[in-house]
Amino acid sequence: MKLAFSTLGVPGTPIADVVRLAVDHGYQGVELRTHPEEPVHLGLSPAERAEVVEEFRRGGVEILALAGYVRVAAEGADEPVIAELAQLVELARDLGARNVRVFPGGGDQDPEAADAAAARRLGAAAPHAADHDVRILLETHDSHRAGVDAARVVGAVGHKHIGALWDIMHTWLAGEEPVASHAVLAPHLGYVQVKDIASADRVEPLPLGAGVLPLGACLDTLDPDSWVCWEYEKRWHPEAAELPGLLTAGREHLLRLGAPKQ
Repeated sequence: MKLAFSTLGVPGTPIADVVRLAVDHGYQGVELRTHPEEPVHLGLSPAERAEVVEEFRRGGVEILALAGYVRVAAEGADEPVIAELAQLVELARDLGARNVRVFPGGGDQDPEAADAAAARRLGAAAPHAADHDVRILLETHDSHRAGVDAARVVGAVGHKHIGALWDIMHTWLAGEEPVASHAVLAPHLGYVQVKDIASADRVEPLPLGAGVLPLGACLDTLDPDSWVCWEYEKRWHPEAAELPGLLTAGREHLLRLGAPKQ
């Protein structure tokens, strides 16, 4: 199992410090939140992109993914969505990131219409992603929080550069058992996001193992070489404990859960 953490847990932290956290706490990768308020965003110049690449190269840390905010099932015209997908893919190519994360964002529209919009846009973006050797991953989230929902869209696209990202909190909130989530997502799975919360009504981030999410049951379904990323939602919960002080214990907890069963 290869471990990463998301910069959602260390909002606004300079890239050099992010890399240092990964090295110091034994994480092989980082998921970079890609947003205008963060050091990595779509407006980075070529020189700034090269600086990010060099920081990660020096640390020997991989950029697992760019966590973008494209909503592929959102109501409205296709063109702006496809254009933003292209920008995100190009940034990933420039930074050497293997994946980009996108959201469904279907809102309250008819599920069939949301599915069709998402599949159409992802299908249109797939050749560009393939040309840049980047995979676009649809996260189990919001309108498509169950694994079966995300897999339905990705399966309809049917392209190897379009996949799924399993956020275990959302599949759990959808009432889907880990084995069921994995069964439908496995053919499309890019990597897994883990976290922990107190209950369905209290979703502020907790240290891994301190909450109710079935982390062990989820990890038991994965191949030994799978990537697992800790998404600690500090940005949305400023009162939560600081992530850097939790990283080593979190890594050790995941490695214990993911160890081969005797």
